[in-house]
Parts: sequence; structure tokens; C-alpha cells
Amino acid sequence: MATKKSGPTLAALNAQIAALQAQADALRKKEIAEVVAKIKDAISHYGLTAADLGLATGARKNAKLPAAGGDKPASKQRKKAGPKPAAKTVKFKDDQGNTWGGMGKRPAWFKAALASGKTPEELLAKS
Repeated sequence: MATKKSGPTLAALNAQIAALQAQADALRKKEIAEVVAKIKDAISHYGLTAADLGLATGARKNAKLPAAGGDKPASKQRKKAGPKPAAKTVKFKDDQGNTWGGMGKRPAWFKAALASGKTPEELLAKS
């Protein structure tokens, strides 16, 4: 006795799944392109840098992601860093124990001290 088929076959369902997956992939690509365009517009509008976004070179350590603006993954392995350099000497110090070596951006405590009327010479660390 032959049995009567009462629904779609496995092959038909697999074909529907494949077609839906292709539609989902195409939609995802389109949405990604729109999001990337919005992000680029915002970066341009506000003049943001990679450091502002937390994407400075140190943040990409050992990343296998494509470099900015490229489609190829990073293929060169970085050499392991040697021993850390000796601690920098302290050039400026305040009464609360905050210190700064004088290199890079001025820390907030230093800016606040200058705003309160202190001079950089008054904040020099005593040798």
C-alpha cells in the first residue's frame, strides 16, 4: 500500500531555507553598508580620530581584522616587545600626590591647578 504525502518534502524545505538565507545575507550586507555610511558621516562631522573611538594602534593588538580602509587581514605578526623602558622621571607634582613627567597631554589635575592660579614652576617636583 502506498502512502500519501501530506506536506512539503525535505528537499523542498531545504530549498526554501537556502533561499531565505540568501535573502537574509543580502539584507544584512545592505544594512551594514548603511550603518558604515552613517558612522563615516558622524566621524567626518565631528572630526573624530581612531584614538577618540578607542581604536588607537594599541587597541588592535593581535587583531586578525582588516586594517582600516583595506580588505586584507593583517598578515604580519608583530614582534614581541622587549623589556619595558625604565620609569620616566617625575617633573611635576601636586600636594595630593599626583605626578606627571611633562610628556604628552596635560593631566586634568595639572590643568585644574593652573586654572586655580598656580604656575608650572610651583608644581615642579623637588629633586
